Amino acid sequence: MSLALSTAWNYTHANHGKEIVEEIKKLGFGKIELNFSLNSRLVDEIARIAEKGEIEITSVHNFCPTPEGLTRERALPDCFSLASLDETQRERAVFYSKRSVDTAKRLKAKAVVLHSGRNEISDHTRELIALWQKGQKETPAFSALKIKMQEERKQVAVGHLAQILKSLEELALYAQEQKIALGIENRFYFREIPSLEEVGIILGKFKDFPVYYWHDSGHARIFENLGLVKENEYLDLYGHRLFGLHLHNVLGCVDHQSPNKGEIDFKSFLPYIKKEHLKVIESHSPLASGQDLKESKGYLERTFDGKL
Repeated sequence: MSLALSTAWNYTHANHGKEIVEEIKKLGFGKIELNFSLNSRLVDEIARIAEKGEIEITSVHNFCPTPEGLTRERALPDCFSLASLDETQRERAVFYSKRSVDTAKRLKAKAVVLHSGRNEISDHTRELIALWQKGQKETPAFSALKIKMQEERKQVAVGHLAQILKSLEELALYAQEQKIALGIENRFYFREIPSLEEVGIILGKFKDFPVYYWHDSGHARIFENLGLVKENEYLDLYGHRLFGLHLHNVLGCVDHQSPNKGEIDFKSFLPYIKKEHLKVIESHSPLASGQDLKESKGYLERTFDGKL
């Protein structure tokens, strides 16, 4: 399974599907993941290119295409939360997630990457990162804020976890019928679902369905930097249920860097990954240039030699 590149890298400066695909192909990639900011027109344009065999689509990121009537800025994966206590919103999230499964089926992709919703509380992740960046990780202020975040999340987590499990009951069956995998991604914001423990709850409940763990390298590293998880703890616990990875690096708690520049040593992933796992570079522009991605492709190919 060779490396794919997410269209998250170049969708912002491309107006047509052909432009998105051609720019990625020029970097040497023959596979892509469709990110969550592509509208129906762009998805249709890329689909026609894929049907001609000019590019392969490995996965799509929910919601894909974006829900109608939303601007690019508003059409985020959690614009409708799968864990919402508002049943109307939760049902809309399920509806658009099913449509992403349909997109994956149509494009012969293998998986849909899911954000599993959020706990409806204020999020302080950026505040914690700001303290970390000032070198205050060992201060009482940092510890107090982290404890506050954990306590606030704990107060509401049970209800929202029940809602994501309810959503997944419907989505897992639908994905099974369509023969599409659902990838439960570890998240960036602390209030988001799943927590480290919640990944295990979800995977345990849906062990007989095509529901798997999707590892985001940058998110995991930031949680490690903030003292929220240990090094590779997600992979230690859930590597046996791994389906794919978003590969990007971190500099100073800023993620979506090119894989060849940053703090993460991707050799540490070797005990966990297999050839059949989907491996998607999810770097963002302008943090990563085209040249950066060319170099990152070579770097990861050397690092994961025999597992691509």
